[in-house]
Amino acid sequence: MLWKLELDENYFRIYDSKKLIAGYFDPDYGDIYPKENSEEIISSMLQNHDKISGGAILVPLVKFRLFDTDLDTTLSKVEQNVIRVTGHLQKWKNFLSQTNRHLHSIRISHTDQDMLTITFQVKFSKSTPLEKTKLLEEILPTLDLLQKSDLL
Repeated sequence: MLWKLELDENYFRIYDSKKLIAGYFDPDYGDIYPKENSEEIISSMLQNHDKISGGAILVPLVKFRLFDTDLDTTLSKVEQNVIRVTGHLQKWKNFLSQTNRHLHSIRISHTDQDMLTITFQVKFSKSTPLEKTKLLEEILPTLDLLQKSDLL
């Protein structure tokens, strides 16, 4: 899989090999002070390729295929979707357990009311410059594992 990062304001979009958005990487910029200057400070950090120790990855958790305003289905199709979602959630439980990521946050996707997203922290192996290729090197193992686990 060929992953790519693109800066969008103060976070990075993660693209897959088909040039589709696979998720987002939100760098941990640390404690920014004063807060009212955060935009300029983050902009300067990005420009100077300041080093960071990690951040958060946000990716789709599961699409239900149930909460659509045009839904017109049968009980067996609802049951099939619930079984599919249950199986997918089990894969996520395994991934979170294997990678020791017990702290995570699940929300409704801001672009799709029928989808949940998951956000979890990523700690880098070393302080890493805020530069696309260097950041990608650090999050690559996680993205590859997500793909190998059939989660992306």
